[in-house]
Amino acid sequence: MRFNRIQTLDLIRWKTSQDRKPLILEGARQVGKTSLVKEFGQNYFEDFAYFNFEEEDSLSLIFQETKNVKKIIDQLSIIHGRRIEKQKTLIFFDEIQECNEALNTLKYFCENAPEYAIIGAGSLLGIYTASNQSFPVGKVDFLKIYPLSFFEVLEKTDENLYTYLSEIDTLDDDIPATVFNRLMNEMKKYFISGGMPEAAKKFVLTKSTKETDKILRAILSSYIYDFTKHTSKIDGVKITFIWNSIPSQLAKENKKFLFQTLKSGARARDYEYSLEWLIQSGLIYKVNLCKKPHIPLKAYEDVSAFKMYLIDIGLLRVHSSLDANVHLINSEFFTEFKGDMMENYILQALKMQFEQKLCYWTSDARAEVDYILQYRGEIIPIEVKSGKNTQAKSLGVYTKKYNPKIRICFSTKNLKYENGLLNIPIFLADKTKDFLDLLLDN
Repeated sequence: MRFNRIQTLDLIRWKTSQDRKPLILEGARQVGKTSLVKEFGQNYFEDFAYFNFEEEDSLSLIFQETKNVKKIIDQLSIIHGRRIEKQKTLIFFDEIQECNEALNTLKYFCENAPEYAIIGAGSLLGIYTASNQSFPVGKVDFLKIYPLSFFEVLEKTDENLYTYLSEIDTLDDDIPATVFNRLMNEMKKYFISGGMPEAAKKFVLTKSTKETDKILRAILSSYIYDFTKHTSKIDGVKITFIWNSIPSQLAKENKKFLFQTLKSGARARDYEYSLEWLIQSGLIYKVNLCKKPHIPLKAYEDVSAFKMYLIDIGLLRVHSSLDANVHLINSEFFTEFKGDMMENYILQALKMQFEQKLCYWTSDARAEVDYILQYRGEIIPIEVKSGKNTQAKSLGVYTKKYNPKIRICFSTKNLKYENGLLNIPIFLADKTKDFLDLLLDN
């Protein structure tokens, strides 16, 4: 079984672009970068040439000895076992951050041989590009790869429900109760596996929470291994402190990240590098405070106040030691575990759809709006509510002060738009951008 990835469309657009550059895929370990590119290469090119710099030490020697593109292609063709052809072969450099020379050679492919289709990927590329090491700036394109969305998993668990949701193109009609309840059950299942492809596949095929959790724990362990393998011993310890604190930080009523909770006497400046390491590795999302929601939001961010979330809801569940059965047997799950799980999931869904960074908003400790988004010239406040109670006091305070054109509330209530308030049931979070475009176009 394979999942149909939404980002295949981005790869197709890249392939057919007239000014195509080598493409760099960014994303955390285990989000499916390699399988996505392999499938793309096999389906959209006549040939696919795969090279892994972590597994094949001799590959690096090629790029250390020459920067001549023709000589590199000749040697890679020998390793590949057949001639690498212009336009016809997709060249994939996996774990390319392991070879600085190969990464920099992309500059010469861009300048001297753009007819070769090249994709590079690596689990820690974000850290590499943020470092002081040389990088082919302006000579590569970038594409972020995220865990599977709810829609991508739903297509495999219930194709009829997936088709139904995909075809919604109006805000005027209620979703029938029977369909709504089925979708909420599918949503609970997604909260068990999350979107890490291996875990999602295991749960779809076997329905085994035990086997799914085993995979998720293994992924979490591999992340902790990276903390020590790719950093100094001291930095590895600090990164682990931050990583282990995230579930408890999110469980607080006020989810603002506090360094003091890491250990006694902890100071922000001592943990800045460790925090940035986690962000650049793609493992966590940082949402800064913005007390003045004006365009551009970035100009009004308070970088000293922020909240932290994990990249995947399934990983967060296991990292929080929350048993999978809670999702299945507890009919009020989305109410009792309203804070960290719901907000984390909505952030995941929004990150996949919007390039713009999200912030959150507070007003003198009287009100807090979970997220604010700058999109198409509008500042849009977003609240995440548990259950069907969508009376958002904080959103009301914000509205009275700033009078936004559109407000969004995610909940377990039906789809509805009225008086500028768009209520989106959580299983439709993947269509947020479509809904906003629909409203703004009209």
